[in-house]
Amino acid sequence: MEYYESLGLVREPFMDTADPYFFYQSHSHKETLQRLEISVRLGRGLNLILGDVGTGKTTLAQALEMELIKDDTFVTCKIMDPTYSSEEEFLEAMLMLFQLEPQPGASRLSIKNTLKNHLYHLGVEQNKRVVLVIDEGQKLTYPCLENLRLFLNYQTPQRKLLNIVIFSQLEILPVIRAKANFTDRIAVLYKLEPFSREETHRMIDYRLQRAGLSKPRDLFTTEAKDLIFERTRGKPRRITMLCHNAVEEAIIRNQDTVDADIIRALTDRFAGLPDWDALAEEAQPLILPSGIRQGPATPGISAEPAARVSESLVQRPTVAERPREEARPVERAPVVAETLPPVEAAAPRESAGNGFFNRLFGGRR
Repeated sequence: MEYYESLGLVREPFMDTADPYFFYQSHSHKETLQRLEISVRLGRGLNLILGDVGTGKTTLAQALEMELIKDDTFVTCKIMDPTYSSEEEFLEAMLMLFQLEPQPGASRLSIKNTLKNHLYHLGVEQNKRVVLVIDEGQKLTYPCLENLRLFLNYQTPQRKLLNIVIFSQLEILPVIRAKANFTDRIAVLYKLEPFSREETHRMIDYRLQRAGLSKPRDLFTTEAKDLIFERTRGKPRRITMLCHNAVEEAIIRNQDTVDADIIRALTDRFAGLPDWDALAEEAQPLILPSGIRQGPATPGISAEPAARVSESLVQRPTVAERPREEARPVERAPVVAETLPPVEAAAPRESAGNGFFNRLFGGRR
């Protein structure tokens, strides 16, 4: 018997994999998917989705890919790790994505013409919408970005022949800020937010329900879910990993529910370990532009300025050192996203015209 079967489950509910079956769509995720689907259907070209470590970018990329596969008018290709040592290596990888055979000794110009002709064949002769999904976009180099910009020039009078969707950590911002002719082409720009308290509760319940838990039963107490939210700062990956460990701990203790004591014991146990997400932020401190519109306020969460640089790890107390009632509040990441008009019919929002790009990229359009 698998361990989860003893709790009335038929599947492992908290595996740390990008499985669309367990993908809980928060408000932020749902809006991002809707905007991306509208953008690629209209053939608008470049889309950039930003998010901190563990906010669900890879899972969202998988969900988008699964959605597009349902429509046979789309041709979808994906780069999971855009680490290329040279421009030639990147162009050859693009050929292989489209199942085109690289010609020995072919020049870069020849490869680009081959790609252009193939995109024309797919987009015009076969009336397909071609979508290139790139995960880990912060690894893209200047030559790669320049080639992506060139590919966006391949278009008909009605639409782009290639739609590009980049999922990236915030480290990509200083790189693209230096390329005004790249940022000018961004149609959708969105920053994923951590979950709110309510979304954290719903994510846990949703995964348990998808794993086969019968509705009348609560495997996690309300107090446990509250503490999970506080200790994970609303980041989906941390929530998933903590819940997995909590279910195992409940089985070891011979309990049929996960209570706050289990969550407290687990988080206190690992309190002395490094905060790897924070270490990544400290390695390359990034100050977001001031004045960017904040997302909706979340009850019980402190609202700090978007320009705040990560606190020093030395000064941050561990979970064990903080009083229980003063657990670190969770920030809602600011939404940094709008779509260039005209797009879908939606509630009036701030336009992503000159004013938005001026705030984000220092006035270059």
